[in-house]
Amino acid sequence: MSFHEQAPRIHLGTLLRFGGDASADGELQTLHYEQGGQPETLHFAEPAHYDIQVHALQGNEFWLQGHMDTVLEMECARCLRPVQVPLDISLGTLMRYDPSADQPYLEEADTGEELLVFGDPDLDLSNYLAESLLLEAPLSVLHDPHCLGLCQVCGHDLNEGPCEHSASVPVETLDERNLQAEHEGKQHARQNPFLALQSLNFPDE
Repeated sequence: MSFHEQAPRIHLGTLLRFGGDASADGELQTLHYEQGGQPETLHFAEPAHYDIQVHALQGNEFWLQGHMDTVLEMECARCLRPVQVPLDISLGTLMRYDPSADQPYLEEADTGEELLVFGDPDLDLSNYLAESLLLEAPLSVLHDPHCLGLCQVCGHDLNEGPCEHSASVPVETLDERNLQAEHEGKQHARQNPFLALQSLNFPDE
């Protein structure tokens, strides 16, 4: 990744050689990640703090746990105005080291749980943190429950007053468009492999 802000990382070299624990923490103003091979960015209204620990288990398996809190900047589903969404999430997933893995990926363990496979001891946490935040974030938000949205003809923000096309665009059309967007968001969430992380249940030490 060639971004100006340093990517969140945890260094696991010593952990891999000698066992024990490793930790990382920091703050992010933005979070750059990849989705479907395309670069994406999450923006935060205030610095996002993360605190992560990785504990050695047996063989090449590990347990990642931690915490992240921030205020995510999203767009109103109707008018695209910025909306601040507070998020405070707990992190947890099984991990396995496989030196042949070029990029971290998820697979199903023998127990049926999903685990994160990684090959680089200098593990970039960007995708994992982004997916964890997106799983907790609402699919869509409104800056105001009575938001009137944008004119479908000229793009005018109808919250600021009517435009010349307002009379010909029924309000019901806006609601149908938002329902379709929410449906597509749910479809995307069901296809997201990181959804399996929500079901992990690992006992505390």
